[in-house]
Parts: sequence; C-alpha cells; structure tokens
Amino acid sequence: MTARLRAAALVAGLAMTGYGLFGLLDDPYITAPVDILVWAVGGLVLHDGLWVPLLCLVGAYAARGPVLRGWLVVAAAVTAVGLPAVLRADDDHGNPSVLPLPYLRNWLLVLAATAVLALLLGLVRRRRNPPVSRPERREDPS
Repeated sequence: MTARLRAAALVAGLAMTGYGLFGLLDDPYITAPVDILVWAVGGLVLHDGLWVPLLCLVGAYAARGPVLRGWLVVAAAVTAVGLPAVLRADDDHGNPSVLPLPYLRNWLLVLAATAVLALLLGLVRRRRNPPVSRPERREDPS
C-alpha cells in the first residue's frame, strides 16, 4: 500500500513538474526561461544547502521544546517568504502600487501573533504535562 502511494505521489509530482515546464517554455511573456530555471535551481541550492541545515542546527542546539522548534520553523518560513517584500518596501521606482502595503509592520505582526500562539500552546502543554522534578544527587561517601 505504501509503495503504491509513493508511486502515485511520484507520478503526480512528475506530471506537475512537466506541466510547469511546459507552461514555462510555452508562455509568450517569458522571454528568458533559462534565467528562471537558474533562479529556481539557485533557490533550491540555497534552501537545501543553507537554509535547512542552518534551521536544523538552530533547532538542535538552541530550541529545547517542540513548540519552540515549531515556532522557529514557522518564523523562518514567514521570514523567507516575506523578507524580499520587507527589504524592497520603499523601492517602488515611482509606482506606489508596486509594493503598497506596510510589509515590515505586517511581518512583525505575523511573527508576534505566531509567537503568542506558540506561547499559549506551550503553556497548555506545560499545564497538561508538568515538568518532572529530578531527584537530588547524593554525594558519594567514598
């Protein structure tokens, strides 16, 4: 059963990739499809070569609980998606409709809302499963 699901997921993924490549090469508005492919491969290398290992290291050494680790993953994903708009917020080249929203404020609001949600989730988890106190170490008499 699992092998069939994997095969079905593989076929569906290959079909969607083929459809995307066909759309990329067939779209008359895309004049440099190679540049788009370079950008996509660069994003893949950046994601798998830098972002995920960095996130795993931070999660393994800095975050002690699953809620904090989950919030760090959410914050990293929100930052990865929102950071380009935050950095280019004032770069509209004379067209105020290009980036019309207050992206920095919205990014901070999303981070704050997810942090509050993670804090509440952590408090609920702690209330349900209070931390176990460890017995004190006895000094070795020898």
